Amino acid sequence: MREAVAGLVLLVPGVVMAAGSADALTPPSEKVTLTAAVQRALQRNPSVAVAAQEVERAEALITQARAGWLPLLTGNGLYTRLDHDRVLTTPATATTMERVTRVAAENQVSGNLQLTVPLVAAPAWTATGRAKSAKRTAEASATDVRRQVAQSTARAYITVVAQHRLVVASETARETAKAHYDYAHTRLQGGIGRAIDEVRAQQDLATVETQYQANMARLAVAREALGVLVGADGPIDAIDEVDLPAPPSMADAVAGARTNRTDVRLLDMRVASAKRAAGDIWAYYTPYLAAVGTPFAQYPSSLTQPELGWQAQLVLTLPIYDGGLRSGISRERDAVLAETRSNLEAGLRQAQAEIRANFEAMIRADLALASARDAARLARRAMELANIAYKAGATTNLEVIDAARSARDADTAAAQAEDLSRQSRLDLLVASGRFP
Repeated sequence: MREAVAGLVLLVPGVVMAAGSADALTPPSEKVTLTAAVQRALQRNPSVAVAAQEVERAEALITQARAGWLPLLTGNGLYTRLDHDRVLTTPATATTMERVTRVAAENQVSGNLQLTVPLVAAPAWTATGRAKSAKRTAEASATDVRRQVAQSTARAYITVVAQHRLVVASETARETAKAHYDYAHTRLQGGIGRAIDEVRAQQDLATVETQYQANMARLAVAREALGVLVGADGPIDAIDEVDLPAPPSMADAVAGARTNRTDVRLLDMRVASAKRAAGDIWAYYTPYLAAVGTPFAQYPSSLTQPELGWQAQLVLTLPIYDGGLRSGISRERDAVLAETRSNLEAGLRQAQAEIRANFEAMIRADLALASARDAARLARRAMELANIAYKAGATTNLEVIDAARSARDADTAAAQAEDLSRQSRLDLLVASGRFP
């Protein structure tokens, strides 16, 4: 029995050395505040960059649409090769000789510049207006993407802070378990303790060490996730303090959902864009009028084409029958408008429901946090009393180990309750449109 106990005792220094090695292998992380993390994410996150490029793309589409009602200048060149000259022969008369006139030369080179100036181009006008509405929608979408990235970054940041709390709780539990083991080992070596007490203490220390290493692993994963969100090449650590703005009242948050929530504003913008598109159908029934000017040059000149010249035209195009194209476009746009209105109504209802639910969750989380902290304080006090009783010989170390386990569980629950309280506060701020 004593050989087995001695073997178990030898394991403890190895466990502690392994823990020290694992701590040494953890790479140092840059520590940032929540505000700095969110700002860096908004500057470097690929999703934000993609949203910004979508705005740039919408700006380019405005330029394309505007080209439909701006002047267009084109140049044309033509070389013609005939098998022989085309001639016109005038027979001789009593007073004139036979005359041969070249109508078209064997080799001809011609060129012209054509300037087209749209005078009435209603479809192009309305297309430009729709492109501008699309740009405003893209800007609103980019703002909503920034909100989502900021929310994800804040969640990851709070997760890192929570993992730090769990690691601290594990470290405290490990120190307590190590002190209890040292005490039981010293008593056994002095001949006044029991081997079973030492074995129980060592088992408890190994259990605590397992929890500590698991929490360290989760902390490393949380740091890497935060680093990815802020666009860093390595893990990012969080400062313990989390500064969140004060949450609004539920009435103010619900009333301001339509104006403060970026996703609801995006839906509202889409309704406005669809309404404009549905109202622009008149442009397909208007005529198209353009002025066309064409200076030209031809060498050699022909019977019908001088060497230099110009011509001007007014071209009027009146749409009469299009096979149902315009009515189909009108029905499609009306359906899109009805769809966007339904989406806006559903989005606004969902936003208001999220605000009410998150407000309730925040209150409950704060109450749970207060209770969890009280439970942790009482569990630590119970552990102290169990230690005092054990050292006085009034109890066995079973009570000490049970009390230590209860204290660890209470500290873990308090850390988790603190994380839940922060997350619920963040959720309320995001739901009410007050973050970032």
